[in-house]
Order: sequence, then C-alpha cells, then structure tokens
Amino acid sequence: MLYPKDDNIKLISNKAMRLPRNRRTIIIGGLVFFTLLMLLFKTNVLRPACLFREDPGAMIREEKFVTGSDNKRYVYNREMPLIFIGGVPRSGTTLMRAMLDAHPEVRCGQETRVIPRILQLRSHWMKSEKESMRLEEAGINKEVLNSAIAQFCLEIIAKHGDPAPRLCNKDPLTLKMGTYVIELFPKAKFIFMVRDGRGTVHSIISRKVTITGFDLTNYRQCMQKWNQAITTMHDQCKEIGKDSCLMVHYEKLVLQPKKSMEEILNFLGIPWNESVLHHEDFINKENGVALSKVERSSDQVIKPINLEALTKWVGHIPEDVVQDMANLAPMLSTLGYDPYANPPNYGSADEIVKENTNKVKNNQKLWDHKVQQLLKRDEENADENDDNNQDDNANDVNDKT
Repeated sequence: MLYPKDDNIKLISNKAMRLPRNRRTIIIGGLVFFTLLMLLFKTNVLRPACLFREDPGAMIREEKFVTGSDNKRYVYNREMPLIFIGGVPRSGTTLMRAMLDAHPEVRCGQETRVIPRILQLRSHWMKSEKESMRLEEAGINKEVLNSAIAQFCLEIIAKHGDPAPRLCNKDPLTLKMGTYVIELFPKAKFIFMVRDGRGTVHSIISRKVTITGFDLTNYRQCMQKWNQAITTMHDQCKEIGKDSCLMVHYEKLVLQPKKSMEEILNFLGIPWNESVLHHEDFINKENGVALSKVERSSDQVIKPINLEALTKWVGHIPEDVVQDMANLAPMLSTLGYDPYANPPNYGSADEIVKENTNKVKNNQKLWDHKVQQLLKRDEENADENDDNNQDDNANDVNDKT
C-alpha cells in the first residue's frame, strides 16, 4: 500500500510512539549522539589517533613531528631514512657518530642503550614458544608488536636530542638484530664499523670496558669472543645487503678521513660538508656534537682525528696469542687484516691527520685539561660510571638472535 510523503512521516512517528518509552528514549538519544559525533569529527575536535591503509589490518599513526629552535617542524615516521651505526664496542663507532653529528643535517647523539634492549626483549619473546603463544592468544600478532616496537624506537631516536633532517642512532649492538631493524624501518641504512680485532680487544682490556662474556684478564679468550661477535654482525650486514649496510674500516677512516666520509655521505644520500672533518670544533655546541659524561670514548673524540690509538695494541698482546692469532680470530683475514703482521701496515695517512697527531702529542696537557673541563669528571667517577652498565644481557655481543 502506498502512502503520501507526509503520511509516511506520520506512520513512522506513530510507530515510534507505540514503542516502550525506554526504548524510544534510547533510539532518539542514539540519533542525537551520532549527529553530534559527526559534527565533532567534521570540525576536527575528534580525530582518530590511527588511520587505516587500504589493508584494514595495518594501522599507522598520524604524522608526528618535533619542533626545532628555528620553529621548523621535523617529521618522523617508519618510512624515513634513519641511520644506524653498529659494530663491536671500541671499534670507532663513537668517532663515526661524532663526525656525522658535525654535519648540519644530521643528528646522532649519545648512546641510549634503550634500542638494543627493547629489540633484545622482543627477540626473547620470539625465541620462547610459550611467550609467542601467549602474545598470539592475547591478540598481539607480529604486525601489532612490530608497530609498537617501531613507534617506541622512533620516539627515543627522534626526541633524545636536537631535531634534524636526518636522524641517526649509535647503539653499536643494534646491528646484531640488523635484519629486524630493516623490517621495522625499510629505508634505514647501517654503517658497520670494523676495526682490527687486536686493537679492539686491547682497547676493551686496557680501558676496562666490561662486556658480558669477555674475560678482561685473558687476551686469548677476548680474541675468540671478538671473532664470534664480529661474525654475527658481518653476517647481518651481508644479509641486509650493500644498498642498506656499508662496512667502514676504522683504520681507513682515521688515515684518510676525507675520502672515507665522501663515500659514507654518498652512501647515505647526504650532501658533502667540510664540517665532518672537524668534529672537534662542534663539541657540546648547539646542534653540534653532544658528548656523554659516561661514555668511555668521549675523552677521545674531543681531539681531532689523529693516529694516537691506531697501533696502540702492538707489543701488549702475549706472544703465544700472537702466534696463534690466525686460528683464534679467522675473521681478521676475512675483513682484510693480516693476522701475522705485528705491527701491521694499515696504509698512509693524509697530511691533515699527521698535523693533528703532532698537535695532540705536543699539547697533551691542554687536551687533558679539555677532557676534564668538558666532561667534568675525574678518574674515580669514570671508573664508577662509564661502561659498567654494559655488563648485562642486553649488551651481550655474542647473544645471537
């Protein structure tokens, strides 16, 4: 049966009036609430915190940003080309980040130790069948977990220092989980710092850098541990691929800094800037190279690039370990080092590096004073605070993932 338009309205009204009062109130209230909700949404008062891609299962947050001192907005997200500096501790990772920090477009900042810890926690969850099942049963699948971890890491990287167009993270052991990092941040790139293992181990032992698994009284054992650690990182870098992971030899960086930094900046897609060769001029200055009082390497990067630490290990390794070096650390040969060369020939130094070395040698008291003034610490405080926190599972360089 057909009804005129006005009669339709009357019929609906009559039906509505016949409904129980409570039910009628609920329906009318619902209509009013829905109308109000739509008005608030259109006026941006209520905007959802998450937006959906075409795939309704993949949620992404709205654009996030930090505001710099210049009032400029710096956007950060999972698709940005983050820079990660990795390697075994005492392999030149701090020097690398200081040189990049001197570039006006880059900010690395100090180590946080937070990123590798959260990645390590996720690794433990995934290794445990029981924990993995618990997460799945709770509705936390791989996509949810990845999204949460990526957002957590982004917040740390973006907000623990000055804003910059290119953000960088220097937590060396992150490279142990490099393939997973690339899964989280597909456009990220790794700088893999490599150093002669004999120099690395001597530095670890002589500077008493405590790392889980390393016996600081035993050169032989430490060389074996270094070999295991560098193997894991080398394998990760190879799996990531040459487009996303660049291996940089510490010795080459020190001897020929300009050529090395040109290659590195080209790999990262960052324009050349002469400031990367003079990082010492930007120490603790605004948008410069911020140093931590509790990072053992800080006292070294205060100085300009020099040859001081390059062959410091020569003559300090026990003779029986020197004789057995090729068997103890086969990765030396893989990385291009001669396990029998003692002392080694790493190559010739640029003139500027030679000049810097002479300046450091001739003004040792001046540099020692700068260390004390800038870092405001003494040997007692350094022993208490510096690298003792590396003695935990999150910093076990041999804990494979």
